[in-house]
Amino acid sequence: MARIPPTLLRLRDDTLLDGERVLWQSRPDAWTGMMTLRFLWWIGVPWLALTIYAARQGWIDGSTTFFLIVGAFMLAIPVIVYIRDLQTLFVITDRRALILRNEFGKKSARATMHENMSGLEVLPVRGDVGHLNFASGVSTKSPDADHTGHYGFRYVKDVAKVRALLDQARRK
Repeated sequence: MARIPPTLLRLRDDTLLDGERVLWQSRPDAWTGMMTLRFLWWIGVPWLALTIYAARQGWIDGSTTFFLIVGAFMLAIPVIVYIRDLQTLFVITDRRALILRNEFGKKSARATMHENMSGLEVLPVRGDVGHLNFASGVSTKSPDADHTGHYGFRYVKDVAKVRALLDQARRK
């Protein structure tokens, strides 16, 4: 496993309550997260090539900048998601589950107490990587919520083992 950046470890230590023990911590599988968005590359590269061709032909003179920016975003979004996932830390403690981020210098910590968890749901993504949902009714604008408002760890490696560990921690 890759080394966890010191800024995330400091954020974790600052977020822990007195006497709270860390049972598990890991970062998302950033590669899987990025690769689920690779379809944007498949669209973005031809998009940019067609935009450049159309601009040279004089077909889209007034809109060239717009089309180039849209194409650049399609290429950049998977890389941005990869970098964001590298700056994320999932933590299970004896009291709660934490999602910590140092996203481009902006630190955030989101905690869900064990007694506030609605149920544990695993959504497989690829192999042993998946999403572990443990709360619902969260705004869909959260990066850790899906389109239905289910909230939890995204792109977790060994998701079945993590689910069992979280379930065990909740029962104690």
